Amino acid sequence: MALKSMTGFARADGHHGQASFSWEARSVNGRNLDLRFRLPSGLDGLEIKARALCQERLSRGNCTINLSVKRNAGEMEIRLNEAALQQAVALGERARSITNMAPPQLDTLLALRGVVEVAESEESDEARAEFSEVLMAGLATALEGLVEARRQEGARLADVIGNQLKEIAALVEKCANAAGRQPDLLKARLAEQLGRLMDGAALDPDRLHQEAVLLAAKADIQEELDRLRAHLAAAQELLAARAPVGRKFDFLSQEFNREANTICSKAADIEISRIGVELKTVIDQLREQIQNIE
Repeated sequence: MALKSMTGFARADGHHGQASFSWEARSVNGRNLDLRFRLPSGLDGLEIKARALCQERLSRGNCTINLSVKRNAGEMEIRLNEAALQQAVALGERARSITNMAPPQLDTLLALRGVVEVAESEESDEARAEFSEVLMAGLATALEGLVEARRQEGARLADVIGNQLKEIAALVEKCANAAGRQPDLLKARLAEQLGRLMDGAALDPDRLHQEAVLLAAKADIQEELDRLRAHLAAAQELLAARAPVGRKFDFLSQEFNREANTICSKAADIEISRIGVELKTVIDQLREQIQNIE
C-alpha cells in the first residue's frame, strides 16, 4: 500500500569549508501545503529555491523548515573601531576632569559596545554560490528523510484503515441479513400494532397487506447498502493508489457517513438501528485516521 501520512520529521547535517549546518524538516496535518521557513540572516535568498523544492516533494501538510549554520572562528574577523575608541577615550578624559577619578582602563574601553566588532570574513560570489548549492543538497536530503518518515507512518495508517473498512463491510452484510428486513416480520409487527390500537377488532387482510407494503418500502435500505458496498470498493482502490488520495478519501468518508445516517433514520427494527449506530462509530473512527493522509 502506498498511503503517505502528513506527519513526519527528518534532519540532515552537513559541512562546507569552515561552516557546519543542519536542516530540520517537520510536518503535521494540514488542509493544503503550508510552508514556513526559518533561515539565518544573510541566507534569506534561499527561500525561493527551498520552497520550490518542497513543493516538488510534498503535496499537503503544515511544514516547518529550519536551517541553522555555525561558522568556525577561522571565518570570523575581529576589528577595532578606532573612531569609537577615540570617542570613548575623550569621554573618559572629560569625566575624569569633572570627577577627579582615575581614567578608565583599556579593558573597560574595549568592552564598550561598538569599540570591538566581530564580523564574518568577506566571501566571493563564487564561494557564496557554492555554499548555497551545498545547502540545497542538504535540504534535499532532509526532504527525502521526511518523505520516508511520512511513508512509514502512511503504511501504519493503511493497516488501521484497512481493518476499519473490513469492520464496515462486516456490518453492512450484518445489516443486509437482519431479520427485521423480512416482509413477513414487518407484516406481523404491523398487525400486532394495529390490533392493540383497534382493541382486537377484525382487520381487513387486503388493507393490512397494503400498509405492510408501504411500511416495507419506507424502511427499505437496499439502496444504502448497495452504495456502501460501492464506497468500500472505491476505498480499496484508494488504498492501493500511488498518488496522494487524502482529499478523495475525506470526501468518500463523508459519503459513508451519509449512508449510515440514512440507515439509522429508516430503521424500523431495533437490530438494524443498533447496527447503524455501530456503523456510524466505525466511520467516525475512519474519518479521524483519514485526516492524517496526504
